[in-house]
Amino acid sequence: MILAFDTSTAACTAALFDGAGECVARTDERIGRGHAERLVPMLDEMLDGRRADRIIVGVGPGSFTGIRVGLAAAHGLAIGWDAELAGMSSLALLAASARSHEPVAAAIAGGHGELFVQQFDGGTLEPRSELANLPPSEAAEATDAELVVGSGAQQLVDARGCGEARDAFPSAADALRLPEALRTLAARPVYARAPDARALEPA
Repeated sequence: MILAFDTSTAACTAALFDGAGECVARTDERIGRGHAERLVPMLDEMLDGRRADRIIVGVGPGSFTGIRVGLAAAHGLAIGWDAELAGMSSLALLAASARSHEPVAAAIAGGHGELFVQQFDGGTLEPRSELANLPPSEAAEATDAELVVGSGAQQLVDARGCGEARDAFPSAADALRLPEALRTLAARPVYARAPDARALEPA
């Protein structure tokens, strides 16, 4: 079985797939904050005693804290179950929520008023631009998809002056729809920008 989950946004989402790739259980909760407290109980409820031999975890970009919570849980489960572990693009997972055959841009609100943004082919979910962390004005210039999804969608569309903004969230049930290259990433954070916290320089 394959367990997929993502905690990079205000959503806490998980799905379990059988050997044929069919989703046999899923849960999607918009919790805002509190992933550390909610993720493990949520997984326990969904798994109902079942184990996976492969784990796919969202690696970002998105919330620094959320990403770290998800990765810590994934590494712990992989060790406990002796399961394979891989990462998946959280922006691609978000783009999958659009269910569109037209190009789609995924935009997540980041720190300092900037957006994590990337454009995808709506049908194949192959990336059509590089992942970037940009001010809304620059993100607007870097994308031309009519449909923009995610917490930063409205900011991007407003900056562009046209397009459709959809305040969507990723669902782990879409994990196996991603191109293989975007769901076999290294299980480590993709922050797209440096964390705000800095180590103190030695005196």
